[in-house]
Amino acid sequence: MFMKTSFTSVIIGVFIVYVLHTCWVMYGIVYTKPCDNPKGDNCITPFLAGNPKLQLSIYTAVQSNGDGGHTLIHKEKNFDVNSKFERVINVSLPKKTRNNGTLYALIFVHQDGVTPWEDPRQVHLVAKLTTYMVPKPPEISLISGEDQTQAQKEETQKKKHGNGNSAAGGGGSSTTDHPVSHWRTRLTLNIVSDHFLFDREYLPSDVHRYLRVFQNGKKRIYLPLLFVDELSNRVKDLVEINSTSTELPLTISYDSISLGRLRFWIHMQDAVYSLQQFGFTEKDADEIKGIFVDTNLYFLALTFFVAAFHLLFDFLAFKNDISFWKQKKSMVGMSSKAVLWRCFSTIVIFLYLLDEQTSLLVLVPAGIGTIIEVWKVKKAFKIQVSWKGTKPTFLFGKLDESERRTEEYDTLAMKYLSYLLYPLCIGGAVYALIFLRYKSWYSWLINSLVNGVYAFGFLFMLPQLFVNYKLKSVAHLPWKAFMYKAFNTFIDDVFAFIITMPTSHRLACFRDDVVFLIYLYQRWLYPVDKTRVNEYGVSYDETPKGKTHKD
Repeated sequence: MFMKTSFTSVIIGVFIVYVLHTCWVMYGIVYTKPCDNPKGDNCITPFLAGNPKLQLSIYTAVQSNGDGGHTLIHKEKNFDVNSKFERVINVSLPKKTRNNGTLYALIFVHQDGVTPWEDPRQVHLVAKLTTYMVPKPPEISLISGEDQTQAQKEETQKKKHGNGNSAAGGGGSSTTDHPVSHWRTRLTLNIVSDHFLFDREYLPSDVHRYLRVFQNGKKRIYLPLLFVDELSNRVKDLVEINSTSTELPLTISYDSISLGRLRFWIHMQDAVYSLQQFGFTEKDADEIKGIFVDTNLYFLALTFFVAAFHLLFDFLAFKNDISFWKQKKSMVGMSSKAVLWRCFSTIVIFLYLLDEQTSLLVLVPAGIGTIIEVWKVKKAFKIQVSWKGTKPTFLFGKLDESERRTEEYDTLAMKYLSYLLYPLCIGGAVYALIFLRYKSWYSWLINSLVNGVYAFGFLFMLPQLFVNYKLKSVAHLPWKAFMYKAFNTFIDDVFAFIITMPTSHRLACFRDDVVFLIYLYQRWLYPVDKTRVNEYGVSYDETPKGKTHKD
């Protein structure tokens, strides 16, 4: 007992140190020490403080340095850095880009009325308007066999909204397994509007590469801090390019940004880039981008703390669950059907994530959880595996009288549950087969199963409630793991109310709580005497004791 408590204390201590260290790092990112003496030699003053007349010009080129020619696609005269705007333009694609090539955007902020090449105090950045990704295979109706490519979907949307321009002509779908060029439909720009005075001795390294400084007499002045937000480029906004894509739409968004937010965004952008260098795909990176782009910055900080506690409770629940099942010798009072169905559900979800090519950040933990659930089934059904050469042989352990009584109650509960569960799952699968489209029969099967698991998975917890009711005891349950899982469920519920979500999703978040409250009610109704071994030969700390007590 001492070792368990000591190990848990170490984990909690490491967690607290990690949270405090992260807070200190985040503070160092968002806070920049200003120059204390504006008239001193160490100060770098902003060029924008003089309210210059500026212009924003955007060019396209097939090479990042502009060699081989460039084309002006947009200019914003009398550009006000404090303004906010969004422009939708059509961009002509060169032949090289249409033939699975690339295209770059050259963004300039310069003096109004002159070209960028005539202004020695212009600032510019280069951004890719294309990226390479394996195209998503077309979805088909499994009954009619009719396919619906991305181009057909876009054509349907154009007709629906009455938009007949040629900008959507690049949506052709491909079945190749090789990466092809995709068009990024959004270009998001930011400029730091704060008139911040930098101190040369405390100049942040992350801002340094965006800082252009010139000498004006004794003063050192830095030009506008221009930033291209790559985190806003999402997979859902990509359009596949083919040889017929002569013109594609581009949404240019601009907004001012604070210095602290800029530094935070630079660090997050560098982190995503590092992951891609380690082999993460565009879709993997998109999972991480969604965390930052779809969430308010302050809410993101709150999400970090909540996610950290969520991770701690997940680990503690995992540790106690493994410890409980490792010591488990008897299935008295435990619903073996619930364990089996939970294993089945975990496998279905893992196969669904695998079919959807989900990020490794989600896929790997799901795979580990699947292995654990299979191990728990082996323990629950007392399965022994022996090998005769390369052929495995499975032996099932025998049940004693108390376990057989539990099994009878468990089977009866599953019988009642099947009257509700099977019609719902079959009805959902038939609906998906008739009205929805999938890549293959395998995708339809996996999607139908996973939808049933997500929608009705909470029902698999009900047989255990029935067994508890029949045996008038809850001493056989892993209550420590239950409590940690309950804390995580509560966290999920809070976020379901904070974040704008459909009512059905909020109800789905709370239905697990209802079941858990019933578990707590049963715990109060059937109290555990901590001073004696219970009727199943198991003490309160779930360690087998000596002699079994009979009622």
